[in-house]
Amino acid sequence: MERELREIEEDTLLNETQKVHSEGYRLIQICATTVDSGYEILYTFGKGYDELSIRFLTKGEKPVQSISRIFPPAWLYENEIHDLFGIEVENMTLDFRGGLYRTSVKAPFARKEA
Repeated sequence: MERELREIEEDTLLNETQKVHSEGYRLIQICATTVDSGYEILYTFGKGYDELSIRFLTKGEKPVQSISRIFPPAWLYENEIHDLFGIEVENMTLDFRGGLYRTSVKAPFARKEA
């Protein structure tokens, strides 16, 4: 079992994801977390027993590109990231427009400015 982490720049997400797809990986998960400089977004893929993750940092000021045209199940994770962190995701194949989750606070995990 191998595990690999690729650090990428945000603007290379679609190219990197297309490479991962052409290497025969499937999408396992996408998650986000707040960090000092904004947000970290981690995409994890699997092939057999191997795992590959790609990660980038974003300030959340511009939309992140959707990978749902490459990996169709990504729409669920992308809607979750939008609803819980307030990160805009552009070109999702299925966009709930902020209505996937019912929360008492809009984007409850969004980074709070100091």
